[in-house]
Amino acid sequence: MFKKNKHGIQIKTTEQLDKMRSAGLVVGRTLELLRNSVQPGMTPLDLDAIAEKAIRDEGAIPSFKGYQGFPATICASVNDEVVHGIPSDRRPLREGDVISIDCGAILEGWHGDSAITVAVGEVDPKLTELMRVTEEAMWRGIATLTTGRHLSDVGYEVERYVRSQGRYGIPQEYGGHGIGTEMHMDPWVANHGRPGRGPRFEPGMCFAVEPMVNLGTDRTKVLSDDWTVVTIDGKASAHFEHSVAVTDNGPWVLTALDGGKARLTELLGGEITADGKAE
Repeated sequence: MFKKNKHGIQIKTTEQLDKMRSAGLVVGRTLELLRNSVQPGMTPLDLDAIAEKAIRDEGAIPSFKGYQGFPATICASVNDEVVHGIPSDRRPLREGDVISIDCGAILEGWHGDSAITVAVGEVDPKLTELMRVTEEAMWRGIATLTTGRHLSDVGYEVERYVRSQGRYGIPQEYGGHGIGTEMHMDPWVANHGRPGRGPRFEPGMCFAVEPMVNLGTDRTKVLSDDWTVVTIDGKASAHFEHSVAVTDNGPWVLTALDGGKARLTELLGGEITADGKAE
């Protein structure tokens, strides 16, 4: 039913990519709602409730809730929490915090997965720059998802951009992944490495590209809840992610509301379509 290439990577048909786009848009719209909802005094648990209602109102299912025992709809990681933070009401968000929100949804059996980092009110300029660098690194990685390039090119471009911007930490053990009929599929997508290695990209492949960048060291640890990853030095981290399809017409960003058209046109030149199809 589902075609795979010789490396075991799932290859989607045009119709299947359209279904993934629908799932991706549920996630994209939910994250925009959450971005606009973040304010001092809210709790991560408040945001989780907003996300679950938004996803279910669109006829989709939160893909994180219950995944390997995870108890919530979103991962909400505040300040020095890198990824996989469990939403709670123990500490309201404060002016100057940053919160990374990772969100996934399943629609008709297909997955969308995306993440943003949001400033809570006015934040330190160093945090604003951290978020900018991380998001731009994500887009540089996404731009490599063109037919014929190699899997390792993603991590190479992510790392090259981050290193060019200053002394930031890139956690080596966390990265992106394949996505489709499951949220996490082979292959793993590193945020570092050498170019020109691994499988070549083919139309119909889909990947989640998700750099995590720390203000300090790249070293992390997992808290006693067995989920929340924090920086060893207590400095802040940022996380951005999109689910992306490889097409004959360039990368199609399934979880971006414009399909990635605006940003990829700038990076790749020419006119990028918003639907992965020729105009």
